[in-house]
Amino acid sequence: MTTKTREIHLTARPAGAPGQEHFTITEVDLPDPGPGQILVRNTWLSVDPYMRGRMNAGESYIGAFPVGGPLQGHAVGEVLHSAAPEIPVGATVVHFDGWREHALLDAASPMVNVIDPALAPPQAHLGVLGTTGLSAYAAVKEIAPVLPGDVVFVSAAAGAVGSVAGQVARKLGATRVIGSAGGPAKAAKLVSDFGYDAALDYRAGDLPGQLAKAAPDGIDVYIDNVGGDHLQAAIGAIRPHGRIAMVGMISGYNTPVPGPDNLFLAASREATLRGMLVTSYFHLFPEWLGQASGWLADGTLRTAETVVEGFDNTVSAFLSVFEGANTGKMLVRLPG
Repeated sequence: MTTKTREIHLTARPAGAPGQEHFTITEVDLPDPGPGQILVRNTWLSVDPYMRGRMNAGESYIGAFPVGGPLQGHAVGEVLHSAAPEIPVGATVVHFDGWREHALLDAASPMVNVIDPALAPPQAHLGVLGTTGLSAYAAVKEIAPVLPGDVVFVSAAAGAVGSVAGQVARKLGATRVIGSAGGPAKAAKLVSDFGYDAALDYRAGDLPGQLAKAAPDGIDVYIDNVGGDHLQAAIGAIRPHGRIAMVGMISGYNTPVPGPDNLFLAASREATLRGMLVTSYFHLFPEWLGQASGWLADGTLRTAETVVEGFDNTVSAFLSVFEGANTGKMLVRLPG
């Protein structure tokens, strides 16, 4: 027997911003699981900015999506058929074969993990309890370690990583946490929902001036999710021996943007700029899950989700991330 299902395929490599024309929904037949395999019906899909880089040709830290083949991403699903004794039918798993309605998976893969939906909503494992939450934790704990008394600036602070990073920075002793977001509504949420002390609306212009007003004595730590003008503003405000974590640079994912022209300030102030790949920090996952689970339970870590309904809207959800449509984690929910 086979299972008829649908996948999203890349039809061409975008030059600049991707559009609907670069993707197609394709119907395929999946065989029943062979020994050691499971068939999963996906219930939640993650769409993330880093996926844009995988649409380009050439070497990178993760392989390019093949033109004419299915895309990948983190997903949560329910096991429909199992030929792996260790994962029974009905189990909920998180895995890396999203952008499709069903996935045929090797149960022994390190990318396949059984989760307990009674401990946290399953989709949390695509956000705060997944690699986005881990990215935020690694950034403020190891890449640009926050110390007691620090002033911290976070860009894209209403996004999946930024909304968590600011809160964890506070727990590590930051005395002032500043975030940037696009538009007054999002900026207000930084303060009201995520505990930021001050919020910058980058769409209002004069980012360096806004940052100088929010942090008149400068900043000690910058968590960079944007690059471009945000990185330039942060370097202009960095204090001696400041730390900058380069987590993501969404401003340049579709079209390259000029780099900062004030890098000498970082040198003269003996600041550190350090890139990160979350895959290098999986050793922190158990520590992060223990911390995050407790903070979620006691209400001191707040999260947000932007949920798009239906598999047919997966591409639209992905494209809208680059327009700043999401607050917190962008997710696609598939019907049961």
